[in-house]
Amino acid sequence: MGYRVKKIRLEKRMSQDELCKRAGVSRQTISDLESGREVNTTTATLGKIADALDCSIADIFTNKV
Repeated sequence: MGYRVKKIRLEKRMSQDELCKRAGVSRQTISDLESGREVNTTTATLGKIADALDCSIADIFTNKV
């Protein structure tokens, strides 16, 4: 999932800092997700990230966007 967050973020030419500000989550959360670290995150947090990336939560788990 984390590699998808990074891929979508980069496609949208967004920095991690910009994403964390738009999503209202910590930069550490974004960094941990993208690096593949095991992260316990809520559906609400994934929803915030998806909204900030202008995609759906499903898009984060699939190869379409």
